[in-house]
Amino acid sequence: MSTENLIRILVVDDEEDICEILKFNLESEGYHVDTVSSAEEALQKKLEHYQLLLLDIMMKGMSGYRLADEIRKRKKIETPIMFITARQAENDKLTGFSVGADDYITKPFSVKEVVARVKAMLRRADIANKAAVNEDAIKVMGIELDVGKKRLFVDGARQDLTPIEFQLLYMFLKNQGRIFNRDQILNSIWKDVSVIDRTVDVHITRLRRSLEYMKNIL
Repeated sequence: MSTENLIRILVVDDEEDICEILKFNLESEGYHVDTVSSAEEALQKKLEHYQLLLLDIMMKGMSGYRLADEIRKRKKIETPIMFITARQAENDKLTGFSVGADDYITKPFSVKEVVARVKAMLRRADIANKAAVNEDAIKVMGIELDVGKKRLFVDGARQDLTPIEFQLLYMFLKNQGRIFNRDQILNSIWKDVSVIDRTVDVHITRLRRSLEYMKNIL
């Protein structure tokens, strides 16, 4: 199969061994994997051409946190982001999610777990894409969610959403009046991926910052 038809993944980590391990195992699963050793080098890539970004946090120069923030806020790229890092504190994980990450794995990691979570993340993105193909925009109280293009407009002004935030908002708008608890949200959005409960709070907080009057719906 031509590499043009493969799912493309970019690994950003300044540890050469980590890059080699991830590249070998993910390419064994049929993905095309590129690796770079710094955030600065990653920003020279055409990041919109990748279907998944795997980022370390503690690197020389620009950190993975700042790289993710640049990808989301300046470049406006919605590609799923997974952090793979030695930073294990809960606050580190919450910071990761707050800058736009969709998943977070700590080092040392199980290669099998990484592969499983990569597959789960790509599967979620594919399901969301297919579900949105023939659906029109959802409009509620000055909010317009263009499902097909995954774009959000509030009073006509475009607001940026990460893939997870899009899935959350889509779920809330499609189920207005229904109350979801954390477990229901985790099972619906993250499914077979294990994340901490407060992850839900972080993403909903980010949504509310963009949607000041969404509290009645969320």
